[in-house]
Amino acid sequence: MKRLAESIRRVGLIANPDKPNAARLARRAARILAGLKRSVACDPGSSEALGEFMPVADGLESLARASDLLLVFGGDGTMLRVARAVAGLPVPLLGINAGTLGFLTAVPSSRLAEALRKIPAGRFTFEERALLEATVTRPGRAAPVTSIALNDFVLSRGQTSRLIEIEVSVNRELLTRYRCDGFIASSPTGSTAYSLAAGGAIVSPDADVLTLTPICPHTLSIRPLVVGLDSEVRVRVTSPRLVATLASDGQQQVDLQTGDTVTIRRCARTVRLLRLSGTSFFGTLRHKFGWSGANL
Repeated sequence: MKRLAESIRRVGLIANPDKPNAARLARRAARILAGLKRSVACDPGSSEALGEFMPVADGLESLARASDLLLVFGGDGTMLRVARAVAGLPVPLLGINAGTLGFLTAVPSSRLAEALRKIPAGRFTFEERALLEATVTRPGRAAPVTSIALNDFVLSRGQTSRLIEIEVSVNRELLTRYRCDGFIASSPTGSTAYSLAAGGAIVSPDADVLTLTPICPHTLSIRPLVVGLDSEVRVRVTSPRLVATLASDGQQQVDLQTGDTVTIRRCARTVRLLRLSGTSFFGTLRHKFGWSGANL
């Protein structure tokens, strides 16, 4: 435990500038960490709010490479942005919730001091989270477009109110053709995000599966499907004269046209999260969803 505690000496702080509470929490964390004999720095995006209190790294990647831990202050959207930026690097992330519900931001703001004091005590473990990779190919376009996601890829209709038509294959075998509002390919981490709202299953983050969830399919018999995480899923846009979009974690967007193919698979890179002792995925579910159970 002592050896684990000594592995974290340099802590990078990243605060969402759009959430005033995030900067306040980050400044408080900096004071607590200084008392715990840990050095701190921040990224340029947080420097306006935090720079006068601590050193500023050249960029987010530079901060990640120079840190033993990144504390991310904001909501799940902030965690998703940072996770994609540091994908493949060994530095773990710990999210401090300055937003609302939050599944990735594991620490509520009210328990910040308690959480940080567990670090020098070695009361934590690391979790590897899988990323997804999507490649968009278009007939006649030489270079494909590739992006990554921690939560999900969402293919949806553009500005029109018409249903989109897509053809989905798994490992090169046709699954079905959908007429729907959209389609979600979700990682285990993302099962509690848009996929859940669209009727998908809640998946334990250590399960090696990929959830395929149609959004409002026109055929009532169609349901979400769970496949192996090493599967290759191909989605081809077949709607005539319709522009659709592909969103990565709801933040990065690519326009799609008729005939475009989106290939989704497990990414070779992963993201590391720090899990404090006394916390768990199932405990988070009970707390966030109010699963108190019932006596029958």
